[in-house]
Order: sequence, then structure tokens, then C-alpha cells
Amino acid sequence: MEQLLTATVATNLYWLGRYLERIEATLIEVVSTFDKIIDIDPDAGKILFQKFEIDIEYKDAKEFLDSAIFGVHDANVNDLMGYARENAIICRTYLDTEAFGSVIELSDLLKQAHNSNFWVDCNFIDKALSLISEIWGELTRTEERNTSDYFIRLGKLVEKTDFHLRLEKDKGFSLVVMNEIDTIVSILTPNAKFETHTEKETYETILNSINGKIDKIIVEQ
Repeated sequence: MEQLLTATVATNLYWLGRYLERIEATLIEVVSTFDKIIDIDPDAGKILFQKFEIDIEYKDAKEFLDSAIFGVHDANVNDLMGYARENAIICRTYLDTEAFGSVIELSDLLKQAHNSNFWVDCNFIDKALSLISEIWGELTRTEERNTSDYFIRLGKLVEKTDFHLRLEKDKGFSLVVMNEIDTIVSILTPNAKFETHTEKETYETILNSINGKIDKIIVEQ
């Protein structure tokens, strides 16, 4: 794992992991909510996006897909992918060649759809999710882990926890993910010490704890 990273590179690797995870989690939730709009509750999409502090309007399930993914709001997947692409370009030296190529391919796919009159459907989302799965696979296929790999993994895990808590799902899952975060933090900073958290604590307390650990690691790189 002997690999020296500047704080800037570490930060960009970390955010590459976060943005990719956010895009993937958003697409999965959108597809699930699409089904709910059709079968259970026409307002399911509005309820979902309220948890992201976003007001979204749509007339039907089909329009929900387009508004959810390419609407004018902070969860616009094309915009998020633009940020991921920027981070990948800055960290190009530390990324697997095929993984970098897949990031650019996913970015181009979303950008082209966003800039055209294309209407999003589940097949399009499946294609995007498939590319994200390829990226994760390409980023983790080597047996030996470098420092750069750990920062990407940290970004993925932190975003997974953040997203999970935003949706107000069970805290137990988030605490399990935090254990893996603590394991990685221990590898990067062997003298790190952690507080034990429980499901009784607030979402904010858990997230602040995670963010504090990440800030400490990045500053110390």
C-alpha cells in the first residue's frame, strides 16, 4: 500500500467514490419508486425527493423518471456524473485504465441523453447501472490494495451511509457500514480511535462522526 497522495488527490478520489455511489443509489431508488407510482401511490416520487429536500413535479410515472434523473435540481444525475468525471480526470494517474474509460463512457451516455429529447426509461437506467457495476469491478479487481483504492472505497461507504440515513431507513445497516469505514480508517491512520455508536443516536450524530474521521484522514495525508 506504499503510495503517497496529496490531500487534493485524496479528496478527489474520495469524492469520485461518493458521486458514483450517489448516482447508483439514486438510480436504484428512482426505479423502485417508479414501480410504486404505477402500483401503489402516485405521489411516491414526491415523497422520495422530499427526503432530499427537493420539490419535484410530474404528471405520471414516465415523466417522473425524466424529472427525477434530468430535472433542474441538485439530484440531477448528469450533473453528479459531471462532478465524478472531473474528479476522475484529476486522479487519472491513480485509476485503472479500463475503470477510467468506463467513467468517461457513463458520463457521455448521461450527457447525450440529457442534451437530447430522449425520454428516460428503465432500459436506459439498467444500462447506466450496468456501467457503474463495471466501474466498481474494474476499480477493485486487483488483489493488492493501494492507498488510492481505500479513499475511493471510503467515499462509496460514506455515501452509502449518508444516503441510507437520508431515506430514514434502519440505522442498524448504517452502523454495520460504519464498522467497515472504521476498518479502513484504521489502515490509513493506525492510531485512530473511535466512538461506539448505537441506533439510539440521531442521524446527524452518526454522520458528523463519519465526516470528522474523513476530514482527519484527508488533512493528515
